[in-house]
Amino acid sequence: MTSTGIRLHAPAPGWAIAADVVVVGSGVAGLTAALRCEAAGLRTVVVTKARLDDGSTRWAQGGVAAALGEGDTPEQHLDDTLVAGAGLCDREAVRTLVTEGPGAVRRLIATGAHFDESTEGGLALTREGGHHRRRIAHAGGDATGAEISRALVEAVRARGLRTVENALVLDLLTDADGHTAGVTLHVMGEGQHDGVGAVHAPAVVLATGGMGQVFSATTNPSVSTGDGVALALRAGAEVSDLEFVQFHPTVLFLGPDAEGQQPLVSEAVRGEGAHLVDADGVRFMLGQHELAELAPRDIVAKAITRRMQEQGAAHMYLDARHFGADMWEHRFPTILAACRAHGIDPVTEPIPVAPAAHYASGGVRTDAHGRTTVPGLYACGEVACTGVHGANRLASNSLLEGLVYAERIAADIAAESTAGTPRTRVPAPVPHPDHPEHPLLPPESRLTIQRIMTEGAGVLRSADSLTRAADRLHALHTEAREALHEHGKTSEPGVDTWEATNLLCVARVLVAAAARREETRGCHWREDHAERDDTAWRRHIVVRLNPDRTLAVHTTDTPEFPPTVHGAQPTHRPQEQSQ
Repeated sequence: MTSTGIRLHAPAPGWAIAADVVVVGSGVAGLTAALRCEAAGLRTVVVTKARLDDGSTRWAQGGVAAALGEGDTPEQHLDDTLVAGAGLCDREAVRTLVTEGPGAVRRLIATGAHFDESTEGGLALTREGGHHRRRIAHAGGDATGAEISRALVEAVRARGLRTVENALVLDLLTDADGHTAGVTLHVMGEGQHDGVGAVHAPAVVLATGGMGQVFSATTNPSVSTGDGVALALRAGAEVSDLEFVQFHPTVLFLGPDAEGQQPLVSEAVRGEGAHLVDADGVRFMLGQHELAELAPRDIVAKAITRRMQEQGAAHMYLDARHFGADMWEHRFPTILAACRAHGIDPVTEPIPVAPAAHYASGGVRTDAHGRTTVPGLYACGEVACTGVHGANRLASNSLLEGLVYAERIAADIAAESTAGTPRTRVPAPVPHPDHPEHPLLPPESRLTIQRIMTEGAGVLRSADSLTRAADRLHALHTEAREALHEHGKTSEPGVDTWEATNLLCVARVLVAAAARREETRGCHWREDHAERDDTAWRRHIVVRLNPDRTLAVHTTDTPEFPPTVHGAQPTHRPQEQSQ
């Protein structure tokens, strides 16, 4: 690994905390990793962008997929995951997920999470798209994420873990040997710490969630601006499969000009028997897939988009009127309330729905223990690319991946320490540069980037649309660089400008990968290359950031990832090019 030397333009840290491990993010992945690290005797600090319970996890409605039901097996769960991943899943990573998953869910329950139970006792399990068995455990009807978040936050507070809330992570610190030495961060508002500071630690766990805010309409909260992926790129890490952004098929349609976070209508609604229909009431999923409305998400999203194009419609409908008021109120109270808040009553009328950006299947490339290509830097949850999801995530595998791989990361960090003693000395970070030359975008660039991405790299993509998007993103990048180099000016450091700059970084990588992949696979749909091409494209696209801020893009030789060998670059990078 070679560091890029690139950091965000920010004041030098004015305070510092020492730890064995710093976990960035407070969703299911981050808090699970933090609790396991603390239990291993490691001094653990949790840094989170908002409040502890304010990440993407609490918005998860459907549940956690695991082979917990009678007659179900990890092998069947593996098969469904591989089918959804469209030929790009890492089979061993999936096997790890499905075999360790049931135990991880039971440990989550032991931590204090309460899942819904059936009338016969035991967990109440439902189905979602792509699953051939009822294996989705849920809580509060459709409030699974909120319950998991509650249980983990309570456990963190009960164990007295040190936390830094309302803190935007900025950059990775490294020592003279290129090993992780902590992070810099900016704390927003008053508290024990304020302004830019640092956590010095030899292990950093990125669990920063997704990057849905790179698009105009998304199910992701406003904090999901790709900060972890951007930080990893600046640190010299490799990212992979970023072109595979899952657009959830059924997001509440709030109008053609709606922007920002949109209410999700969980796949579990279809799992319980809701039907997708057009304005004439025709069920258009029948005959398109053996599972009809419960086909994998990419297939359903494409079918909805095609029908919208055919009929010149802005949305389709999800019809669950046959559920009746009692089922809506007890099984899906959160969705019912969201719909009614926007003037729609699912008990008496179909719900208008359309696809919106939902989940990044790609991210910072890791091995089976969550290790990235930067020594000491780990990643888990949506920010990571473990190989589990391939080209399209199977419904409700995300919370499970966060649980399983967070536990594996904690075990790996703990294995390098003597039980009950600090892992190692806190490394001395390379000094903060006097004149960082990474320009910051103005806050208004955020909306510009989102519209560029929605128009050019949304559900439907083509060489022309991606070229236009790349050109417009490059213009933003060039304008900011020229303002700095020619006039010595950059936007004022602050949360809005740091987020906009991170969004531009991940947008450029996503578009570069999507342009390179000249086929349709999983949730990547190229209108100009409508077929899947296993001969040329059953492999991964890996991207690094060069020190001159160009992108190094290469394609792997095989469907398998190369090892994440610390301290060395792979000896061969087929088809690598800078752009």
